[in-house]
Amino acid sequence: MFEELHRKMNRFWNSDRTLEQTDPQFIRLFSEFAYDEVVHEPAANDPRLDGPDRSIAIIAAIIGAQGMDAFDMMLPVAYGAGVSSVQLKEIIYQATAYVGLAHALPYLKRLNAFLEAHNVALPLENQTQVADEDLAERGARERQAVFGERDGAGDGVPEHIDRWVDAYCFGAYHTRSGLSREQRAMVAVCLLMGQGGCDAQLGECLRGNLVVGNDGRYLVAVMSQCLPYVGFPRVLDALACLRGVVTESRD
Repeated sequence: MFEELHRKMNRFWNSDRTLEQTDPQFIRLFSEFAYDEVVHEPAANDPRLDGPDRSIAIIAAIIGAQGMDAFDMMLPVAYGAGVSSVQLKEIIYQATAYVGLAHALPYLKRLNAFLEAHNVALPLENQTQVADEDLAERGARERQAVFGERDGAGDGVPEHIDRWVDAYCFGAYHTRSGLSREQRAMVAVCLLMGQGGCDAQLGECLRGNLVVGNDGRYLVAVMSQCLPYVGFPRVLDALACLRGVVTESRD
């Protein structure tokens, strides 16, 4: 997987020359860090973080950070690592609730072009599991299953937006098939971490990850593998949130 990423990066074009030709020092510095040190660091890995899930995490973080060139580089590698067409679609569908249409739409268009080039018939099989009239109820149940009971008192969120979180974010997206509950929880963390500046929401998502079984070691591994793509500040902020959530869960 990472050898292929290295090759893809080397072939990235800058006018009529590849990065390997125009910026060999950059290629060496980044590749040695991202595709050697990060990949082989024991503390940056977890038995549950296999090749497909590692790719899913990186793709989600890249979308959160709005890195289209990195997405172009990572997309065929993720596909080759075993991330399915449905899973790639579901990452972007879910991202719409976290980054908004303005930021998700370009990635959906790019993925569609990629899939069509690989002779994948579109549209893909429908992954909807909940009727429209049941989205709010099912979304509220899904949200409660991950985050527990809440009374909303004092959180300052208007009732209609809280209702939309249930129906749209959780009901319309988190209940879809294609990604497991554990994968969706991890994708949410990567989308928020990639954006940065979403600490309150990130903290809630990290609590939800612990509930569904994505423990602290796993989450550290996820963040570590995404670090080369979104940078140190956003990952350090996410790790600080994680420390607070883990400490809170022990009290």
